[in-house]
Amino acid sequence: MKRNHTMMQFFEWHIEADGAHWNRLKEIAPELKRKGIDSVWIPPVTKGQSAEDTGYGVYDLYDLGEFDQKGTVRTKYGTKQELQAAIAALSDQGIHVYVDVVMNHKGGADDTEQFQVIEVSQEDRTEEISEPFEIEGYTKFTFSNRKDKYSAFKWGFEHFNGIDYDAKSEKTGIFQIVGDGKEWNDNVDDEFGNYDYLMFANIDYHHPEVQKEMIKWGTWLADTLQCSGYRLDAIKHIDYHFIKKFIDEVRKQRGDDFYFLGEFWVPELSACQTFLENVEHKLQIFDVPLHYKFHEASKAGADFDLTTIFDDTLVQANPEHAVTFVDNHDTQPGEALESWVEDWFKQSAYALVLLRKDGHPCIFYGDYFGIGGEEPIEGKKEAIDPLLFARGKKAYGEQEDYFDDPNLIGWVRRGLKELEGSGCAVLISNQDDGEKRMFGGEERAGEVWVDLTGARDEHIQIEDDGFATFLVNGGSVSVWGLPEEELF
Repeated sequence: MKRNHTMMQFFEWHIEADGAHWNRLKEIAPELKRKGIDSVWIPPVTKGQSAEDTGYGVYDLYDLGEFDQKGTVRTKYGTKQELQAAIAALSDQGIHVYVDVVMNHKGGADDTEQFQVIEVSQEDRTEEISEPFEIEGYTKFTFSNRKDKYSAFKWGFEHFNGIDYDAKSEKTGIFQIVGDGKEWNDNVDDEFGNYDYLMFANIDYHHPEVQKEMIKWGTWLADTLQCSGYRLDAIKHIDYHFIKKFIDEVRKQRGDDFYFLGEFWVPELSACQTFLENVEHKLQIFDVPLHYKFHEASKAGADFDLTTIFDDTLVQANPEHAVTFVDNHDTQPGEALESWVEDWFKQSAYALVLLRKDGHPCIFYGDYFGIGGEEPIEGKKEAIDPLLFARGKKAYGEQEDYFDDPNLIGWVRRGLKELEGSGCAVLISNQDDGEKRMFGGEERAGEVWVDLTGARDEHIQIEDDGFATFLVNGGSVSVWGLPEEELF
């Protein structure tokens, strides 16, 4: 029998920069398995610009916490050996590891170079606002302390097509590098006219040496870590032809089941579908449209029509390619894409991703364990654990929706004969206390169900015709099913 799969994003922006994160992951591996987590997305493993860098300010792709560079041997999360030990511990538990791969840009160059650029408009990168002129840019990467181990490739300005700082004039802006074949890549998102450039020194995927080196690195990393897949960062800024080629080459080395998940951060469903077509559906992507539905629902309260929660979402239109999530490190308060789902709706949103038949759900570390920083947020482990339990034991079989009230929706999972005790009924309200008569199945007549979330104390008996009237508190979710001796 095919069990439900559940991923966890095992980081948030403010986890302590103590170099102990890989060790924490190793220690918690058995507990994650008990909770039903069978895959973990970990943060970037490569050396950033400092010991505090989250990993998205990529310096050396071949330094996994092994070399004394940027004032540190370890990364924010630990050493290479600790990383490999954590992956081995997860593998022993049958948990897949997906590594966050940042291929759009590089930061923290070892030296500057002088080269020609044209400044472009911040609002429209296709609009030139200067004649060509010379700047001094941080584009030379020599990695002297690594001494060519794993790769002798040195990066220079010819391998980039844009930069955001001129050290000569101490001016910031968006500077397109001038040279043969130097232009923004057309096969990217068209926001700001062309969204090839995002930050730092922007990698030029027109350059054949760059393509060759990045594919070499991608296969080396997978071999070195023995991971099960990659989460590809910021792919709307990278030539989709290269994304496709990168996936093919890594799978050629690691096998067709090597998993790819892309961060294509666009809220419009049509754009997500076009991207999937462009990469020949070779990967899954995050359901960004659904996240924004959750955010909107949490802000609007009773004014949001819950029957429309899945309209124009990836999980509804392309369920086999949708990774559903509630929040992540970018949407958490104070971050670049802040769109936090408010507390009162958080458990309901997780029920909508964890207890339905479609999509590959991902739980956010910050939601589960809490968020650090100057304004910490408490974790919602007690609210999410019952849903994880229900996903592991109950949420199987045929699904029937009762999306017939804008403030009160429900669905039933009929369960599977081969999974004793499976099946559940879910109710979500964004207004008042509510009830809904739903069909659990005639074969369940006489069964007594309880609310696995603990929000309601009633015991509800399935009637002779297979129906029962299920209950929910206002602004809440209840998950009804057969009781278990040990819940979670």
